[in-house]
Formats: sequence, structure tokens, C-alpha cells
Amino acid sequence: MNIPFIDLKAQIKSIRNEIDEVINQVIDNTDFINGKFNKIFCENFAKFIDVKHCIGVGNGTDGLEIALTALGIKPNDEVIVPANSFIATSEAVSNVGAKVVFVDCFENLYTINTDLIEKKITSNTKAIIPVHLHGQPAKMDEIIAIAKKYKLYIVEDCAQAHGAKYKNKNIGTLGDMAVFSFYPGKNLGAFGDGGAIVTNNDKLALKAQMIANHGRTDKYNHQFEGKNSRLDNLQAAILNTKLKHLNEWNYKRQTCANHYKTLLKDIPQIKLPGLIDNISHVYHLFVIRAVNRDNLIKFLKDNGISTGIHYPIGLPFLEAYSYLNHKNKDFPITYQYQTEILSLPIYPELEKHKIQYIVDNIKEFYKHN
Repeated sequence: MNIPFIDLKAQIKSIRNEIDEVINQVIDNTDFINGKFNKIFCENFAKFIDVKHCIGVGNGTDGLEIALTALGIKPNDEVIVPANSFIATSEAVSNVGAKVVFVDCFENLYTINTDLIEKKITSNTKAIIPVHLHGQPAKMDEIIAIAKKYKLYIVEDCAQAHGAKYKNKNIGTLGDMAVFSFYPGKNLGAFGDGGAIVTNNDKLALKAQMIANHGRTDKYNHQFEGKNSRLDNLQAAILNTKLKHLNEWNYKRQTCANHYKTLLKDIPQIKLPGLIDNISHVYHLFVIRAVNRDNLIKFLKDNGISTGIHYPIGLPFLEAYSYLNHKNKDFPITYQYQTEILSLPIYPELEKHKIQYIVDNIKEFYKHN
């Protein structure tokens, strides 16, 4: 049996006729830039998230940079980000000229450790970027309280959390601004790059929209220098088609995750992901911690099972941040994760018997290792 880490072909097959129809509409009408579907998708995604404004952008990384710029983050400002995330989170901070300040993560939750944030705040700190990692919301009550106390902005990184909820509130509604990625493998994925910024703040929405479109509101009325980062209309049409299926797909991901948990719970060499109370985890990734992980990966690969590591090198330990001179002991949990974390296959179309096959192979490995 061969089980891919993610099976985009299965998803596309299930909605192929719908997708083909809207793609043909875009092509037949040569409606490529800022077109009809861009407007429709942004309106529908704003309703889905329950916010006033959605601005489509070229990708999630651009979205973070634009959001930080709209908030006035400038050189020498400091922005707090989790040590355990994809580089886009921290890269965006550096790209607007600000200083990245890393905070370690909770041991069982993978998200930023809110007990450690205040220790990293200085007079230069201006914002926090909580990442709702793997589809699980960060501890937003604590983050909001800290932000209010120190008058900091919150930019939610929702790249892996489309449709997740925190205490019955949609992820993306809890900060000043929030950013989503529509990279093809996301819970809501395009057929290429794409992203969106959402906010309830009218002024921030207008500023972000102008930054993303050459600093203008009219075609040749440029009020400042911006950048060119627009959600492609073809991708918007695809995303709008997929959006109506997102809740169902997330439910199926949750079902897969629960099945994994039931089957894996009695394997002592495996640590399952934790959950905080009153949240809805949408399982963009299902990440376990495994003893003898690298050999387990090889064993699973030999038996037709693809896996991933998210992420093999913690952000503070990347060569890109060597100038910060961080030591392993500065972020002990993130450092520990590097040799333990393992992402198992998860996608809406993953069948129960395939999950059983994956778990059976994990059990077989640990019988002999």
C-alpha cells in the first residue's frame, strides 16, 4: 500500500466539474486581475471568518509584511514570534526592518508559550504574532491580556488554521489583523500561491489594500509607494469554489485525527498532540513526537507511507538567524522537538483502513526498536 503525505488529486477529483466551470469563466472573460471572483471570494471569506474586511494578496508571507507595515511597524521595533513555526512568520518581521524576538513553545501544544512572553517585552516591542500552528489556536486570552497591558498589536498568523475556533470565536477575529495563506496544501488551498489579510478595522483595511496595490486607490493616484501583491483572480475563483466545502473537509480532518488518537494512545514511544479547552482544532497537520524518529520515518517509507517533519530546524537555530547568537538552552522545547516531531499523513480523503495501516506499521516498528 502507498499512502502519500497529502493527496491533492483526491480533493480535486471530488470537485473537478465545479473547478473546471469557474476556471473556464475566468478564461472566457479574460478576467485576470482584480476581477469578479476576487471580489466575490473576499466577500465570502470575510463572511466565513466573520470580519468586515478581507484583502486578497499574493501569498501569506506578503500578507504578514503588509499587515505589519499597515500597523506602522518600522526599523528597530521588536516583534515577538514563536520559535516553532515556518520562517514566513519571522521573515516578514525582518523584511519590514524590525527585529525578531523568539519565544519558546508549550511542550504539548506546539504553540507559543504565553508564560514566557512578558520576559521578552522591552520598550521597543510593538507587536506579537501568535501562530495557530498545525490548525490549533494559540492561547489567545493570555495573548490579548498581555497585548492590552503593554499596548501591543496582535497579528494572527492563520496560515494553518482556516476554520479553527477559539472559545466559539473564529480564528482571524481575535487580533488587530490576521493573515491566511492559500498555499495548495492548506486546508483551503489554491492552485498556486495566494493569501488574504482580514480585519475589522476600516483604516487598517484601507491601508493594507493600498500597500498591496502600489499605494493607490485609483488607477494612477498613488498616495505612497506600495508593492504589487494581489490575489490572482483565477486563484480566487478556485478558492471561492472550495470555500463551500471547507467545513466538511475540516470535519473529516478532525475525524481522521480522532481515529489516530484512539489507535496511537497506548504506544508508549509516541506522544500525542495536546489540546487546550474550548477550541476547534482543524488539523492542517497531525504531529506526534516519536522515539527513534528518524528510523521510524525510514521504516514507514519502506512500507509505502510518506511522512513529514514540521519543522526539522527551529527558527532560532537556522543559519538565517545566526546573527542573534541563540543557544540551544534558550529554547529548550523547540530544540528538543527537532529530533522528535513527526507529521503523519492527514487529509479529508484519508480512509480509516489506511490510518489503521499506518498505525500497524508504527506498532510493528516499535516491537523491534
